[in-house]
Amino acid sequence: MKTVQQKLTRRAGIIGMVCLLAATLSSCLKDHNNYVQPPVALVSVINASPDSDPVDFYLEPNRANTFPIRYGHGIDYVNAYPGKRTATFYVSGTKQKVAADTIDLTANKLYSVYLANTAGKRDVIFVADSIVQPAAGMASIRLANLSADAGTVDLVTSKDSVLASNKAYKQVSDFVTIKGNVTYTLNIRQKGTTTVLASLTNVNLRAGSVYTVWLQGIKAATDDKKLSADIQTNVFYY
Repeated sequence: MKTVQQKLTRRAGIIGMVCLLAATLSSCLKDHNNYVQPPVALVSVINASPDSDPVDFYLEPNRANTFPIRYGHGIDYVNAYPGKRTATFYVSGTKQKVAADTIDLTANKLYSVYLANTAGKRDVIFVADSIVQPAAGMASIRLANLSADAGTVDLVTSKDSVLASNKAYKQVSDFVTIKGNVTYTLNIRQKGTTTVLASLTNVNLRAGSVYTVWLQGIKAATDDKKLSADIQTNVFYY
């Protein structure tokens, strides 16, 4: 199993976020000819479909990823023109459609798109990311339930501090603050119980960073499709 430190190397959205979030996006994008890029949205993508082949993600007609997106992996925030866009997942390197949906993007806002569920039932889950800079010494974290059959779940530290509760499939909690520069064990539990469905151990949550923990997989599976948790660094401030 990969360590959390290895997982964190797949972080998203670290491209100059102080500039990006402290002012309008266009103010960071002037070139030497005083050209200002039209305002854009930012979109992050995670493949949480346990039986999917590696996929390509398109905001039609443009492909967003450089490399195939494998299960449990994703891509950093990418620029996207605002308005109604068709978000489509294809089997990587083909035009075999896996799932698609229409999403509505607003300039200067951040979003996450998740591919979830299994063949014949796959879902595109679209979430607005309400990200703000954590207070000094703090980090922020949220939970996304991307397992279609796990039931309703909570995100709890090993010290029983509840970070998110009562999240059904397709639901994503609000960001909450937690002390930064601390190593945690994060448990995803069945709602209101001590039954742990998946865990992340030795998670160092850096002060000034914003994270998403997600649950993926199939509850009844015993192979690599079984329930597991993963973590994304949406943003860090420096």
